Amino acid sequence: MSAPAVRRRVAVALGANLGRRRTTLERAVAALRASDGLEVESVSSWHETAPVGGPPGQPPYRNGALVGWSTRSARELLQLLQGIERQLGRRREREVRNGPRAIDLDLLLLGDVRVDEPDLQVPHPRLLERRFVLAPLAEIAPDLVLPGGTTARAALAALGDAAARSG
Repeated sequence: MSAPAVRRRVAVALGANLGRRRTTLERAVAALRASDGLEVESVSSWHETAPVGGPPGQPPYRNGALVGWSTRSARELLQLLQGIERQLGRRREREVRNGPRAIDLDLLLLGDVRVDEPDLQVPHPRLLERRFVLAPLAEIAPDLVLPGGTTARAALAALGDAAARSG
């Protein structure tokens, strides 16, 4: 008899800056809701953001986040997210790093799971640095505990304080 699957809190970032962004993002959410081993609890509103890094002249992004529960492993979640990206038109092999894309789904965290592999890092290594991730996450899960013990709300506020000090 196998051990019961462990249910962990999961957070995913969603973004798109090519094509019908909102439609693509909503299709990604629908695909995630329909996935076994993943229960979507909350989805943020869509935030319009400027591209960060990458080639100049990119169109703006629509970004959001979702939180829920999963019994999948981090590797299984990565495979799920990349499969949905492919279904929605993303072709990683043709992309420029940080370039425009039809869809981008990033696993931000999975409970207290830590993974540090070349193609998978959980929690996401730049989670605490990205306003375009933290703002939607704080909207739906302000008290979600992030790496370092801070909450989504506090991490977002800290970015605002950092910008105020440097500007």
